Amino acid sequence: MEVTTGRKGTRLLVTGAIYGVLFLLGVMQGLIGSFQYSRMAGSVPVAAIVSCVVILATCLLGAWAMHSVSGALAPAAGWIIASVVLSMPVSNGSVIITDSAAGKWYLYGGTVCAVTGVAVSFGGRIRAQPR
Repeated sequence: MEVTTGRKGTRLLVTGAIYGVLFLLGVMQGLIGSFQYSRMAGSVPVAAIVSCVVILATCLLGAWAMHSVSGALAPAAGWIIASVVLSMPVSNGSVIITDSAAGKWYLYGGTVCAVTGVAVSFGGRIRAQPR
């Protein structure tokens, strides 16, 4: 087995690290959003809606920066994994994301925004490819 060295190996390592950071960014957004989603302005779940917009922007910007759909998929996967895990009840019955209007906006809206970010990155060129 030959060890990859040089420019190609470094580029592969940097690319993998960037995808890892995008995934962790999605996880962090999911963690923060899961604890802050219930902040409201009157009856409007502002924090849940802002969380949805932020994950959409992260997916689109990740795809744009990486020139690939995987750039959108990494933060979307991180967000969905973190949010779904935190929405499950624990053995004593406690949940972090409750079955409230804000919780539904956060989970369903965020999932739709993450999937939309990935789908939009499929739909066209995120950034013009160099020739």
